[in-house]
Amino acid sequence: MQTFIDHARMFGRRPKEFAAHAEGQTPQVLFITCADSRVVPALITGARPGELFELRTAGNIVPPHTFERPTGEAATIEYAVEVLGVKDVVVCGHSHCGAVGALVRGDDLDAVPAVRDWLHHATPRPKGEPQDPTVSEAVQNHVLTQLLRLRSYPCVAARLDSDELSLHAWYYEVHTGAVLAHRPQTDTFEAL
Repeated sequence: MQTFIDHARMFGRRPKEFAAHAEGQTPQVLFITCADSRVVPALITGARPGELFELRTAGNIVPPHTFERPTGEAATIEYAVEVLGVKDVVVCGHSHCGAVGALVRGDDLDAVPAVRDWLHHATPRPKGEPQDPTVSEAVQNHVLTQLLRLRSYPCVAARLDSDELSLHAWYYEVHTGAVLAHRPQTDTFEAL
């Protein structure tokens, strides 16, 4: 922890670099990804502060939209689309995902009930090989499911209908740094 504290102390000594951020933010992309510490959206994309609006959840899950019980995820999506006016949304899964791996293997998650109940939102269970440590096929299927779910959000659907928003499915390999994007024409994930 001390390393992080030392860096934070030094980071705050450059106020001129950050003064413009007080004027607001105008990100062009909402980047939805896993909370996994190996997945760093700004590092992957080269984004600077203010360029990405991030939503990080265990397993990059987009929960079902509901008016009765709004979620923090739904509020983040709505704010990005309606208030910030992002033009693109990326749902990015990653190799070696513990959440997707647990779903594919059917792991007993009773010891972590909040995790178990959260992963319930990932249904249907992603298809893939339980023996594959990268769970690549399952993660890619899972990302596409989350993208479909995102389409059910009223603010997203409206912006898609008016051609003001584009959705993207990405897969990040934590062991190589490669990023693959889903190509709807071939229904495959290919290098960017």
